[in-house]
Amino acid sequence: MKKLFVILFSLASSVAFCQTKDVVDIAIGSKDHTTLVAAIKAADLVTTLKGKGPFTVFAPTNAAFDKLPAGTVTTLLKPENKAQLAKILTYHVVSGNLDAAAVVAAIKAGNGKAVLTTVSGGKLTGSLEGEKVKLTDESGNSAYVIVADLKGSNGVVHVIDGVVLPK
Repeated sequence: MKKLFVILFSLASSVAFCQTKDVVDIAIGSKDHTTLVAAIKAADLVTTLKGKGPFTVFAPTNAAFDKLPAGTVTTLLKPENKAQLAKILTYHVVSGNLDAAAVVAAIKAGNGKAVLTTVSGGKLTGSLEGEKVKLTDESGNSAYVIVADLKGSNGVVHVIDGVVLPK
């Protein structure tokens, strides 16, 4: 019984600690998001995303960035492309604290589609493909949520397997 209490206490402490991290710290703490973190820094969005929020961040993995045409990330990280990079990154952010249940509820309420307005002003369309949440950008490219509900102090992060792009 004592051992079970220690395990439960440790889990509760881990959850509480995780929620003291903001959405940027969650990305920084992930080995699968080093490209995203570098991009957030290059676009000068760290202070913004560490702000009060709340933010819902759809965070592409390193592998998602690797799917872009060769040289795209290197080009976007150049100082002269800061505005374009910021637009792409803020296209992955929605104002509000939309956990997985809220996203799925919005999709169901919209008869299978939920149009999300991003911080950049663009639109992402959420839908369900089986049990998976699918995000489709304005050009018809899609990404899937592969990890949901990484809750932070100023919002929630959902890990996605692709980079969605604004028009």
